[in-house]
Amino acid sequence: MVIRSNAEAANRKPNLREAILAAAEELFATNGFNAVSVRDIAQAAGANPGSVTYHFKTKDGLLLEIYRRHCGPMNLRRSELLAAALRVRDLQDRLEAIVRAYVLPAFSSGSDLAGGGARFTRLRAVMSAEGNDVARRIIAQTFDDTSHAFIDAIYASLPHIPRAEIVWRCHFLLGALYYSLVTPERVSRLSRGDADGTDAADAIEQLVRATVAALQAQPLDQLVPSRARSARVKH
Repeated sequence: MVIRSNAEAANRKPNLREAILAAAEELFATNGFNAVSVRDIAQAAGANPGSVTYHFKTKDGLLLEIYRRHCGPMNLRRSELLAAALRVRDLQDRLEAIVRAYVLPAFSSGSDLAGGGARFTRLRAVMSAEGNDVARRIIAQTFDDTSHAFIDAIYASLPHIPRAEIVWRCHFLLGALYYSLVTPERVSRLSRGDADGTDAADAIEQLVRATVAALQAQPLDQLVPSRARSARVKH
């Protein structure tokens, strides 16, 4: 009887590593991180649990690799587009270019192996909602630097808006981005066919325009006094 080492077993299939990544991504996107075991992933990939641990050490390492392979190219593209946007002189045009630099890579790489796609976007939404500490750490490690760069760029274009409010508005942008990518059919249904939710170019333009308008809205601290005055008048 020949006993193979984990390394030999893992290398029997050249595409086994990719199969494990694809299976894990699908399972995490469908069931969340907590509910999926290494054994579940191995079974879905047609592998044994030893192959998963050989390639990725732990389930945490597997999730980190999924984020790296998708978000590395996406963050790089965002950084390139942001650098170009910051060279735009007109502040209005610059703000629009900054927002577009954030939105565009999530759509344009949707069919690529790495960088985007509805399945990974669904996984990101599930990970964010699940509140798992591992996922929180990986999300922060993957996105915080890029997010700070975009928030700072927007703040420089809208210095009269408190940075904390810009953070809120960018937070809403992220939610809209998730929803637009994961449930495009809802746009088609609710518009009764007048809009095509799967039209990426239209989705990008709608999202960019709505976000720019939201970013330029009057700061909340300037609205509160007027509301208070209105309330006093009514009484």
